[in-house]
Amino acid sequence: MGATIQRTLILLKPDALQRDLIGAVVGRFERKGLKIIGMKMIRLEDAVLDTHYAHIADKPFYKDVKEFMMSTPVVAMVLEGQDAIAAVRLILGPTRGYEADAGSIRGDFSIGVASNLVHASDSAEAATAEIDRFFNVNELFEYEKITDKFFYEG
Repeated sequence: MGATIQRTLILLKPDALQRDLIGAVVGRFERKGLKIIGMKMIRLEDAVLDTHYAHIADKPFYKDVKEFMMSTPVVAMVLEGQDAIAAVRLILGPTRGYEADAGSIRGDFSIGVASNLVHASDSAEAATAEIDRFFNVNELFEYEKITDKFFYEG
């Protein structure tokens, strides 16, 4: 059975922006053949962060996470491709950079648990909710790439 075409949300966090790593990170996704169908720089607001991080809102470190995520704009992206959610998570490596293999984004660039550069959806359900949270329908684009036509397995 062939792979499933999926969409996933990516947030390039303030540390990626501050350390001039946006191009390096985006390039990893592009080299994997993932298609960027939406991309923008945004400032995150309280309400969005409270919803996005509801699963850690009761943790003592949440205030620090929220302040960090609001410290600079972030780059939000929607990627599309074969099993995009799993592919992105493999490219990223584990949340804790010290556990990530060399060659992964976090293995190569992360400098701590809080400074792990990128948020990515962890399931199809989360991807749908997160894409809707950060993007309007008119901000997502359909287009054909050569990889769509010749390289996707059916």
